[in-house]
Amino acid sequence: MIEYSRSTPESELKSRIVDLQQRLGQNNVDGVLILQKTDLFYYSGTAQQGWLYIPESGDPLLMIFKDYQRAREESGIDRVVSLVSPKEIPETILSFGYGLPKTLGLEMDVLSANQYIVFQQIFSQAAIVDISLQIRLQRAVKSDYEIGLMRKAAQMADKLAAKVPDIIKPGMSEIEFAGLLEAHARSLGHQGLIRMRMWDNDLFYGHIMAGPGAAVPSCFASPTGGMGVNPSIAQGPGFNLIKRNEPILVDYVFALNGYLSDHTRIYCIGNLFDDLLSAHDVMLEIQEKVKQKAIPGSISGQLYDMMMSQAYDYGYKDYFMGAGDRKIRFAGHGLGLELDEFPFIAKGQTLALEKGMMIALEPKVVFPEKGVVGIENTLLVTDNGLESLTTFSDKITIL
Repeated sequence: MIEYSRSTPESELKSRIVDLQQRLGQNNVDGVLILQKTDLFYYSGTAQQGWLYIPESGDPLLMIFKDYQRAREESGIDRVVSLVSPKEIPETILSFGYGLPKTLGLEMDVLSANQYIVFQQIFSQAAIVDISLQIRLQRAVKSDYEIGLMRKAAQMADKLAAKVPDIIKPGMSEIEFAGLLEAHARSLGHQGLIRMRMWDNDLFYGHIMAGPGAAVPSCFASPTGGMGVNPSIAQGPGFNLIKRNEPILVDYVFALNGYLSDHTRIYCIGNLFDDLLSAHDVMLEIQEKVKQKAIPGSISGQLYDMMMSQAYDYGYKDYFMGAGDRKIRFAGHGLGLELDEFPFIAKGQTLALEKGMMIALEPKVVFPEKGVVGIENTLLVTDNGLESLTTFSDKITIL
């Protein structure tokens, strides 16, 4: 039986709001207006269309345009009102006994220019500041409740990986294989939508690609790309046929109850050349070293440098995390409600790891004209290093 989470516990929402209010106080911000759906869900428990006002102190106010009744049922916020226009927000705030903020925080990393102008006019008396960094830093550290949800998503990712041998056949196209595997994912409760914070970045389930097709670069912020089904998508599985003796990359995100688990495994029908097998083993070595070194207080950029150094020492300088001039400069990323959360195991990053952070660590080698090998697991930062939430074998599965 699949377990669905229909509502976020009120105690969880209250804890998140109190944490944000402390951050507002530390940054001299009188209140924040939450607009983005993911942040709205995080703080209110609903993603219905509307606006959430959180003052520096006091109870939050949830103002819903559509659908009010669903928001009432889904949210643990006490003060919920129906509103037909954002222009009514200041008046509504005053009617509940709040003073209008002199300094108002907005999520300016995801806000469009038009929205910013609108709210600048609505709150003409306020100085508008960017509060997105504080929100992202807060969301980077998961509560026990969130960790529990992500463990369930990881369990489903493992079940999906175990289903691959039952589905895949030589001569099958990547897109046919992807469709069958995605159908199974839906039967396990996959929500379909994978949210990302980065502007104009889209991902549908993930990447399934075979042989040289997995090494084709794309616009997507990933070491893998793929041809996709047409130039308007330009990433992911396409019409390339799956052949024997080639690496088959299954890099899928399982999304369950809002939370994500990122998971890559390599399969092969037949046998792989020794250079691919050796490269995969090195990626497992790199993963293991990071799992031991990534403890609270570790600096994310230094972990990246360590991974790069080890890959270079083994001779993979030109192929680690991509090939060519525009290879990506990260080897891991945070995740939770979104796929691109803090921390980033990336060049130049200075953020220190904290207990409770989640990291999708993905050391991979991209060989043009051959394919991709490597690994990705969803890992929890603990006092003793990284704990893998995904447990399906890291080794290449030979079919």
